[in-house]
Amino acid sequence: MSITSSSICAAAEALQGLVGYNAKHQQHIVRFSEDSFGLDVSEDSIQPCCEFVWQPLKGKLMTLSRARLGLLLEQRIDERLNISEPLRVYLHRSDLPEIIAERRKQG
Repeated sequence: MSITSSSICAAAEALQGLVGYNAKHQQHIVRFSEDSFGLDVSEDSIQPCCEFVWQPLKGKLMTLSRARLGLLLEQRIDERLNISEPLRVYLHRSDLPEIIAERRKQG
């Protein structure tokens, strides 16, 4: 199977879970229910992982952030997060620029 930018983007859209910013520890944390974040995570910082990995660039353009994907990979719960092979390849190909795409934020 050939890994393309389209398959990488599709894999990013298929990520599971939620990310919130823990102000007390000044780090992003991953959970699978909004109720499990606790008081140290503001509700407005909680977003789906599939949105967290995309960072706004200009207008409708967004970049697929290797740094943010790396934060998810560090959790070592790849199956629950649905981190697939195209995303692993993308993370390790630092010789190529990050993917920039025009996309709309999901619901």
